[in-house]
Amino acid sequence: NEFGFDYLRDNMVWEPEQKVQRPLHYAIVDEVDNILVDEARTPLIISGPAEEANQLYGVFAMVVKNLVAVAKSQEDDKNEDIDPNADVIFDEKFRVVTPTERGIDKVESMLHGMNANFTGSIYDPQNAVLTHYLDNALKAQFLFHRDDQYIVNPDGETVIVDEFTGRLMPGRRYSEGLHQAIEAKEGVHVQRENVTLARITFQNYFRMYEKLAGMTGTAWTEREEFQKIYDLDVVIIPTHRPMIRADQPDLVYKTEDAKFDAVIEEIAELNASGRPVLLGTTSVEKSEHLHELLERRGVPHEVLNAKQHEREAWVIAQAGRPGSVTIATNMAGRGVDILLGGNPDGLVETYLKEKGISLEEATPEQHADAWQQANAKCERDADRVRLLGGLHVLGTERHEARRIDHQLRGRSGRQGDPGSSRFFVSLEDELMRRFGGASIAGLMDRLGLEEDVPLEHPWVSRAIENAQQKVEAYNFDIRKHVVEYDDVLNRQRDVVYGDRDRVLFEENLKPLIMEWVEETLVQLTGDALAGDRRDWDLDALRQQVERIFPMPENFSWEDIERLTDREEVVDHLMELAEAAYDHKEQELGHDQMRLLERIWMLNVMDRLWIQHLTAIDDLREGIGLRAYGQRDPLIEYKVEAARMFDELQANIRADVVNAIYHLQMRQQAPPPPPPTEAAFRGDGSNQAPSNGAEGAPRRARAAAAAGAGVGARATAPAKVGRNDPCPCGSGKKFKRCHGA
Repeated sequence: NEFGFDYLRDNMVWEPEQKVQRPLHYAIVDEVDNILVDEARTPLIISGPAEEANQLYGVFAMVVKNLVAVAKSQEDDKNEDIDPNADVIFDEKFRVVTPTERGIDKVESMLHGMNANFTGSIYDPQNAVLTHYLDNALKAQFLFHRDDQYIVNPDGETVIVDEFTGRLMPGRRYSEGLHQAIEAKEGVHVQRENVTLARITFQNYFRMYEKLAGMTGTAWTEREEFQKIYDLDVVIIPTHRPMIRADQPDLVYKTEDAKFDAVIEEIAELNASGRPVLLGTTSVEKSEHLHELLERRGVPHEVLNAKQHEREAWVIAQAGRPGSVTIATNMAGRGVDILLGGNPDGLVETYLKEKGISLEEATPEQHADAWQQANAKCERDADRVRLLGGLHVLGTERHEARRIDHQLRGRSGRQGDPGSSRFFVSLEDELMRRFGGASIAGLMDRLGLEEDVPLEHPWVSRAIENAQQKVEAYNFDIRKHVVEYDDVLNRQRDVVYGDRDRVLFEENLKPLIMEWVEETLVQLTGDALAGDRRDWDLDALRQQVERIFPMPENFSWEDIERLTDREEVVDHLMELAEAAYDHKEQELGHDQMRLLERIWMLNVMDRLWIQHLTAIDDLREGIGLRAYGQRDPLIEYKVEAARMFDELQANIRADVVNAIYHLQMRQQAPPPPPPTEAAFRGDGSNQAPSNGAEGAPRRARAAAAAGAGVGARATAPAKVGRNDPCPCGSGKKFKRCHGA
């Protein structure tokens, strides 16, 4: 993530030397499928705080807790009657939640009881803003679950859990008010909403590299996506040693309870024989439930999930010791070899403690002796584990992506070691509920199988794999959709960041400003002097021009009125504009003018770009409704975004031109000083999951986001003495900074 955030922060700095990232020539990405596929739906967002958190999040969190929800798939029979007692219908497959008429009436009744000023329906125009809070409260209540998609830490902070790795993602927040709704649901402090300062997706960041390559053990199932989005071919490299792991067929149970009972029985048997077991789960909640079941059974074990991630390296290193049982979420040491017999490095401290020596106090000789003992024991234990069949990987649920299952299986049988794997599945698992469980349930009913009797057949494994392929295709469509829409913003981002770099690196910005002045004058004359000479509106032109730059004392508009060609008018006004600019530079001084040119231009560009990002987000949120008018939302989005971008560029030029000519000599500081590079060392973002996730820099640029921009009359300091503090805010003397 930090590579992407470095790129974004580099395009927010106010001094060239604050940039940290080199040009994007060549990238080699380890675990490339995790970065370019799993993380691809999540945009990287640097955001700053906007307004204070609204109390309505808490109000709607209380309201939706009283609603009755019923799960129903959009693929169900459309004529099927809806439960008359249902207030909310939610679809787990498509992650959609919708209130029924009964639910809406119930919500409105509660709102009337809480606020006498609430009138009419929640969908009336005067109450339209409330639907934002209702929609987020419904999602938080019925689609997002504690210890699954997120956890609440002891400090009361709501932290997202990565759905693919099980790791915590501190600093990331769901966007569009969803995170605030979850905080209100959990009864913790609701943080203020954020405004986007900069954003980019993983796809567009890595596609900027001239050459891109990567490696992983599980890319083959995603080869189509690598080809279509990144133009990368996937090549399979043979294993160093033959793979002898035995992958056993899935066992399918009717209920989750029956599945877990069977899992505990198998673990107890394997543990009694001394064989190591790695137990894979899909969520923190499931791992803690299995932890409780194993404790009741008296089976010693280690737990590794998002709440104990600090111990990951040690737990994984020792997961191959005889009799060890390790419960892990999908984070289980991806890319790490689990050594059969254990890792001697992790046992050195234990041997030293037996002799009363701490790891810090041990001499090199004592450390080497302890390592020799640990290594000898690990080798003996490794031989014993190999005879027992190696590490057994036991999956408690199929993940929606086959790659994640392959990664879990891949913890066993590495480097030619023996091993085995098996998945235990129930019809109540999320994947089976959402995709394809009905056909298997029908087969089990026809066979008359009891709850605790599993169904084991290659046909069942193929049916489960087909369900996974459906989910993979669905998620691929989402990622492709993200790319298609973000490509529009990506081209705009390239233009804005290119202009910004030009402002940042050019020593003299006067030629660029004069270009913008000319473009502004061409636009003004095109509006005021349109048509025939007799239709020219010179009064309107005079008012507009005099707002931009002051006219010299010896100037008379009669000189303009005598001209008959619009281009001649532009040329004459440009001569006046250049003269006014030269006069302003003499007034402020050459060095001061160069400094203020850059500061004001960056200030305006950043402020208006932030506003543009917010407007683009709003456009994208509602553009799907154009489909009801038989219009392609993507084409409509491209047209609207192009129009908005033209307005952005025109506004940047106009604001800069207006500001530069109206700088005044006052003993006052210029606009907010450029932040140091450390100001943008943010905590990371994002990644909406598909909903987006937000990250905020430690010193968020709230002033820029809130409109701390250029007014009609800006102020500049008087000429700075060489030993005075530099007005850029660096803290250095002017002669050692911008006066050097």
